[in-house]
Parts: sequence; C-alpha cells; structure tokens
Amino acid sequence: MDTIASAQHLGFAYLTYAGVSVALTVWIARTLFKHGEVFLEDVFSHNPRMSGAVNRLLVVGFYLLNLGYALLTLRSGRSELTPVEAIEMLAMKLGALMIGLGVLHFFNLYLFYRIRRRGQIRLAPPPVKPQAHLGEHFRFEPAPAFPRATP
Repeated sequence: MDTIASAQHLGFAYLTYAGVSVALTVWIARTLFKHGEVFLEDVFSHNPRMSGAVNRLLVVGFYLLNLGYALLTLRSGRSELTPVEAIEMLAMKLGALMIGLGVLHFFNLYLFYRIRRRGQIRLAPPPVKPQAHLGEHFRFEPAPAFPRATP
C-alpha cells in the first residue's frame, strides 16, 4: 500500500473524528444546558442563582469529560490504513464516544433525580404528631383466623 495514501486516509479519519466529536459534544452540551435549566430551577426553587450556577458547572464538567475522552481515543495504533479501515476505525471511535455520551447523560439524569427528590423531601410537611395516646388498659388483639368451636 502506498504510504502517502495511507497517511492521507489516517489524517482524514483523525480530522473527521476530531470535528465530529467536538460538534457532537457542543450540540449535546447546549441541549442539556437549555433543557436542564428548567429542571434545575424546579430543584433549586428556593435559590434561583444556584440553579444557573449548577447548570453551568455541569456543562463545564460535561465538556471536560467528553472532549478529554475524545482526545484520549484519537490515536489509532496503526500507521497504514486502507479507506475501508479508516471508515471502520472512524465508526468504532464515534460509536464509543456516543455510548460514552449516552452513559454520562443518563448518569446526569440520575443525579438530577436524586437532587430533586432530596429537595422535595426537604419541602414536605413534617410528619403528623399523634393526636392521642392509648393507655395500657386498651389493647387491640386481632380476632383468630379460625374461631374455636364451642361445645
């Protein structure tokens, strides 16, 4: 195989992977930022500034994790590739990146659920105090399942 042609295929695969990875990460981060804001406003209804800050911090973490993973997986491990092998490598790397993005997305949803549930528990009314106390003289004994026959 021609070394120059192989290097061109590898360069094309690297550039395509880097471009698609960045574009996909930016698109998903913007979508999560936009739609996650409504949810976080509900979670942090007592402090609206906190919802915006948490949303921005989550997006920064999302960028760092996804772009870091994309850069770590950029290397192919091979110096010569045919066009078909370059496309296969590109598909494998993009597929792994998308699965990673999906896992992180569902992990974020789980964290949002936990945060929201904790907030709802905190805002719930306290349990009701007992209205009366029954003394020792009043005992409830359940009726037997099979009553005894009287002779």
